Amino acid sequence: MSAPSPVPHRDCPLCPRLAALRTDLRAEHPDWWNAPVPALGDPDPWLVIIGLAPGKHGANRTGRAFTGDASGDLLFATLAMFGLADQSEPQGVLILNAVKCLPPDNKPVPAEIHACRDFLTAEIAALPAARIFVALGEIAHQSAVKALGGRLPKARFGHLAEHRLPGGRVLIDSYHCSRYNQNTGRLTPAMFEAVFARALALREAR
Repeated sequence: MSAPSPVPHRDCPLCPRLAALRTDLRAEHPDWWNAPVPALGDPDPWLVIIGLAPGKHGANRTGRAFTGDASGDLLFATLAMFGLADQSEPQGVLILNAVKCLPPDNKPVPAEIHACRDFLTAEIAALPAARIFVALGEIAHQSAVKALGGRLPKARFGHLAEHRLPGGRVLIDSYHCSRYNQNTGRLTPAMFEAVFARALALREAR
């Protein structure tokens, strides 16, 4: 049996609800990307960031992960602060999503998360040198732990929580940098900066 492709087909049929939304949006916005969003950044990264899914007016429109919406604005501003991005181009960093297609209301259901996990696992398997991972939100955390060979009962989600996983890899959790979390104060810029400061500290300690 061959290994799964790390990139879903443009018309991936695995999730009927997501495929239906994609079809509707292609009719409504034919100039948008409206397809599974690929990885963005360094093909040989030391740091991998795992988000939830494309935003409707962000990556689903542009075809570039975390590009074109408030969550991406905070992410790239924070990466740039630490020398990890130039404009919207990650440096030494690769950005992935746990779910590759836009879900209705930004809320994938468990079956959709599970269906996309083989793609995430294949993406991570193609990055043997990557040792530090950041999960943005609990759904990304759960998918990341499973894709990295960990066990969820032993790896509970929490902002700035660290999880030592098989192969010496480390996963750092963060609240998602969504507009909602920013507006409600659940995630402040200082809290987000602390995540990447810790990632850099772990890199330097190796």
